Amino acid sequence: MNVHESEKIAGILTSRGYMLSQTVEEADVIVLNTCCVRETAETKVYGHLGRIKSKKKQGAVIVVCGCMTQQNGAAERLVKRCPFVNIVIGTFNQPRLGDYLDRFIQTGTRVIEVWSSEKDGDSLESASPVRSSGINAWVNIMYGCNNFCTYCIVPYVRGRERCRPIDDIISDVDSLLKKGYKQITLLGQNVNSYKYLDKTFPDLLKSLESDTKYRLKFMTSHPKDISPDIAQIIYDSKVLSRSLHLPVQAGSDRILQAMNRHYTREEYLSKISAFRSLIPDIGLSSDVMVGFPTETEEDFLQTLDLVERVKYNNLFMFIYSRRSGTPADTMPQLDYDTKQKRIDRLIKFQFEISKQLALSSVGHTAEVLVSDKDGDKCYGKSETDAAITFNSDSAKVGDFVRVKIVSAKNANLTGEVI
Repeated sequence: MNVHESEKIAGILTSRGYMLSQTVEEADVIVLNTCCVRETAETKVYGHLGRIKSKKKQGAVIVVCGCMTQQNGAAERLVKRCPFVNIVIGTFNQPRLGDYLDRFIQTGTRVIEVWSSEKDGDSLESASPVRSSGINAWVNIMYGCNNFCTYCIVPYVRGRERCRPIDDIISDVDSLLKKGYKQITLLGQNVNSYKYLDKTFPDLLKSLESDTKYRLKFMTSHPKDISPDIAQIIYDSKVLSRSLHLPVQAGSDRILQAMNRHYTREEYLSKISAFRSLIPDIGLSSDVMVGFPTETEEDFLQTLDLVERVKYNNLFMFIYSRRSGTPADTMPQLDYDTKQKRIDRLIKFQFEISKQLALSSVGHTAEVLVSDKDGDKCYGKSETDAAITFNSDSAKVGDFVRVKIVSAKNANLTGEVI
């Protein structure tokens, strides 16, 4: 989501005559679009600002925006700590970045403005993105979140759910396909809760079927809202990726309840089973958080057990990061050493699963969408989101190529063109 938002910010600047700069030293405007999901992201912002201060040319304008500055008190702390930053705005007023830039250039007065909510008519959708993700194009279908997981800052800095009109989304996708994009990824904090008037997420997916050859993906899904209808739609679809990212976060019912996730491990496993029964080869990925407040060794073992049962193709693994203003921040915390040892165990555990799944795919065929090429070496993803490398002098970036998987080293697959 932040990548796509940065593309829209670049679009605002381009509409005012700016062009992309390759270095900080030659830039007239430097924008840091920040994240605050984990503490490390916020810490890095200050490190980047320190380096930018020493490298930027005289008169360059520094802008800081995004989730970090939207937090209570964050903008004030940034202003005091970094007096050389010229413009500080939040998530809701980013569409007005161009106006703030004009104001600062004309007056020389710092602009510090963070709105508490979105105002009518202000949306980054009005900006034409400067797309930077190759064959893939991101399309927002909604903004914000209503879930209030106890560890998460997103609802506080992004607001409640706001869904875009379905006709606008369809129009965006049609336009992108005409421009030659071969993969479209629908974005939302919880895409399964999409609803505009009487149209739901399954309705949206069905409406994006096309005779045009392309691949459609979506992220992120919430286990409490995803339904077996989606499995049937993927099964029937000509364009949907046969993959699903379904963040579980933990395998312990006690921890899931403390996280305010609104499902049990058995409910989660039942939904995974429903997808696998219809689409046996579906590529599955997830997010798992280790070291959530009060997590015991038994809780952690239940997470390992769930990972073993599901056998994810890919797993994004994190140590819990405290976020001021969230309920989990006030819960009893685990020591860092315990969290580090558990994440190390989980990474090793998942590595073996990924390795075995990769080996089992040798001999199978796949349709690879080529996303990058270096000489004759092609890189891309299969229908099930597996990364595959193969050699071809004729295949081009954006081509769909049938390959046979001939070898696997760890989780890395190599194929041959059929």
